[in-house]
Amino acid sequence: MTNRTQALWVSLPIPAIIVSNDDSIVDLNPAAETFMNGSLRSLLNAPLWDKLMVDAPLEDAVLRVRKNFSPLFINDVDVGTGERPPFLCNLQVAPLVDNPDLVLILIEPREIAGRLGRSMQSKSAARSAIGMAEMLAHEIKNPLAGITGAAQLLSMNLTKDDLELTDLIVAESRRIVKLLEQVEQFGNLRPPARKAVNIHDVLERARKSAAVGFGAHMNIRESYDPSLPNTYADADQLLQVFLNLLKNAAEASNTGGDIQIRTFYELSLRLRKQDGSGTSVPLQVEIIDNGPGLPEEISGEIFEPFVSSKENGTGLGLALVSKIISEHDGWIAVDSVPGRTVFRISLPVAPRTEETT
Repeated sequence: MTNRTQALWVSLPIPAIIVSNDDSIVDLNPAAETFMNGSLRSLLNAPLWDKLMVDAPLEDAVLRVRKNFSPLFINDVDVGTGERPPFLCNLQVAPLVDNPDLVLILIEPREIAGRLGRSMQSKSAARSAIGMAEMLAHEIKNPLAGITGAAQLLSMNLTKDDLELTDLIVAESRRIVKLLEQVEQFGNLRPPARKAVNIHDVLERARKSAAVGFGAHMNIRESYDPSLPNTYADADQLLQVFLNLLKNAAEASNTGGDIQIRTFYELSLRLRKQDGSGTSVPLQVEIIDNGPGLPEEISGEIFEPFVSSKENGTGLGLALVSKIISEHDGWIAVDSVPGRTVFRISLPVAPRTEETT
């Protein structure tokens, strides 16, 4: 390859694989290494169909491409590697012009585009709650304070049986106030105080807090990539995000279970901003639990306000998480099947000017 061709090959944001006439792997780009969770050295000359599982007769498709010497497109097929749930993908298969024995396979995971779209929709939905938050804060919190105060005054002259009723009024009033305080956070238009932050420092604060509190009954383990550069974020807001996700994971398993916190670098992910410009989000944080998974009917709307899988949930925690991550020029997504739920956060790297500061 020429230098320019090599640069294009390495820069391709989607997995690309070249196979020989016996369907063994001849070459693959960095995005394909990430997708297949293996290095070029370990995958070179390996039979493609031992490493890639496709829910379609792709072997026949490759044969037709070689025979007709023309490209072929296959849409909406499940593609996996055997180590994780399959992704819905679009495939493109084409012969190499200068070598008809070699075939190029491009894998376009539709889940990436879908997640980015859901992330932007969640951000818009979260902001739509701002007007409602202001109205609720001003119109409901003050009367609730009066109700709580009156109930406490009445309790001073009541019998033990009647005290249960006033205690119920006070407890429920405080619960509603706490709910309103959550809703109010959507009305906070102050941008995050961003600076260069070591993401592992924030994760460790969240992990230690969970281990001695709501996650004491869980086995929490970490798998960190120590080589990750700093991200550009508000550390307190990121801590709020990680605590919320860890708490959700802990509550998913009342009888104990496993939570894994994983970090890694994935250069191929980019996020398009509303102004049309793009930004790289290579820093990946995954919080994985082995709980029952999300109900299928709400899995696509879990980041929208007032959508919750909990019996008494407010549906605001994950919407706020989505809002915070969006304001950090990142994105959040979830993959959930029974026995494995993965919340994945992608964040940008801190600018060099922030690092030097």
